[in-house]
Amino acid sequence: MEETNARSKFTRICVFCGSNAGHRKVFSDAALELGNELVQRKIDLVYGGGSVGLMGLISQTVYDGGCHVLGVIPKALMPLEISGETVGEVRTVSDMHERKASMAREADAFIALPGGYGTMEELLEMITWAQLGIHKKPVGLLNVDGYYNSLLALFDNGVKEGFIKPGARQIVISAPTAKELMTKLEQYSPSHEHVASHESWQMEQLGKYPGEDPNAR
Repeated sequence: MEETNARSKFTRICVFCGSNAGHRKVFSDAALELGNELVQRKIDLVYGGGSVGLMGLISQTVYDGGCHVLGVIPKALMPLEISGETVGEVRTVSDMHERKASMAREADAFIALPGGYGTMEELLEMITWAQLGIHKKPVGLLNVDGYYNSLLALFDNGVKEGFIKPGARQIVISAPTAKELMTKLEQYSPSHEHVASHESWQMEQLGKYPGEDPNAR
């Protein structure tokens, strides 16, 4: 396996992914590839806390590679998403909103693997928060074998039809492989116009983001 020698600017990355593995091996392979990429770059994982499906694969890979794993899961989903032994730290929260806010606080960037409604909802909320100016963290989409082509085409159509500003379209970073996506995330610099400044949001509602200067508010 090729070594990644450059030190990452990220300490923790939040990965959104499904509690299912999908019907094709290519999706499991992608989760393992992303997990190994995080390990090579010595980046810790924040994720939805499940031990099955793609969640289980990436969390086990990162944990076995010696990096910290933090799983955030609502109490109601524990019987559904935790099957067998979990790895790393598990943080139990009250609901889905608290789960997303907690994951967002902990991470320096976000990546979505292929997944269902929940994965897409989490992805879209982080994109929306970036557009609003709530956070300035990069949002990546691992477009495995074109899984998200239709979603990306919808975003492009939103620009064409005047519902998404061209600058805001650049919030979404996509690539077909984990290595290429990580390179793009490392190079990302926000260029879109925020709806409101980062300082204008009541950040205590979401908590202080990692790396935020408390004196800069």
